[in-house]
Amino acid sequence: MEHRTVGELMTRQVVSVQLDTPFKDIAQTLADKAVSAVPVLDSLGRPAGIVSEADLLRKAADRSDLSGRTPLPHLEAWEQARAEGRTAGELMSAPAVCAHPDWTVVEAARLMEVQGVKRLPVVDETEALLGIVSRSDLLRVFLRQDTAIQEEISREVVGRTARLGAAGVTADVVQGQVTLHGSVDEALLIPVLVRMCAGVDGVVSVCEDLKPAVAAGSAEGSGAHS
Repeated sequence: MEHRTVGELMTRQVVSVQLDTPFKDIAQTLADKAVSAVPVLDSLGRPAGIVSEADLLRKAADRSDLSGRTPLPHLEAWEQARAEGRTAGELMSAPAVCAHPDWTVVEAARLMEVQGVKRLPVVDETEALLGIVSRSDLLRVFLRQDTAIQEEISREVVGRTARLGAAGVTADVVQGQVTLHGSVDEALLIPVLVRMCAGVDGVVSVCEDLKPAVAAGSAEGSGAHS
C-alpha cells in the first residue's frame, strides 16, 4: 500500500515572516493572507518557529482593562516575556516542529497530536522550508472516493493475502466505512485483514463478517459424525 505523503498534501506557496518582522506587520500579513499562523524564517530560509494569532493576542491579554469588568489574566513568566515582544523572533513559538516531504499522513498526524500543534512546516534535508501542512491538508485523504478505496483493498490487501487464505474475501465501502465479507482459511487472518484495511488512506472504519473456513469445515464434520 502506498500512503499519500506530506509532500503531496502540503501547501507549497507559504506565507512567512522574518525574525525581525515587526508586530504590526505580522498582524497585517495574517489579515491580508487570511491565515492564522506563519513560519518565522532565519537568514538561511529555515523555520525558527511559528507565530500565530494566539501569540499576538497575548499582548492584548497583557493589557489592563480600565473598565474593571474583566479580571486580569495571570500570565506565566514566559508568557509575559512573549507578550512584551515586538518582533516575530520575540513573539514566536519555538523551536519549529517540522515534517519532511516523504512522511506519510500517519507520521505527520501523530507528530501534530504529540506536540499539540495544528500545522507543520515541511523542510528538506538542509532544513530549508519547502511548504507547510495543516490538519485540514491531512484530512483531505478522507475525501478519497469509495471506489478507489475498494480497488486498493481488493488489490493490495485481499490480493496480497490471497495465498495466505484470503482469496474468498470481498469488501464493500460506503462513505469510507469498510465491511469485509466472505471466508478465510484461518481465523488468525481476520485481525490481520482488518488492520491492513484500516491502514488504507481514506478508510474511516472497518468491520468484518468473515467466517474461518477451517472452523466451518470442522463444525460440518462434527455434525456428520454425530
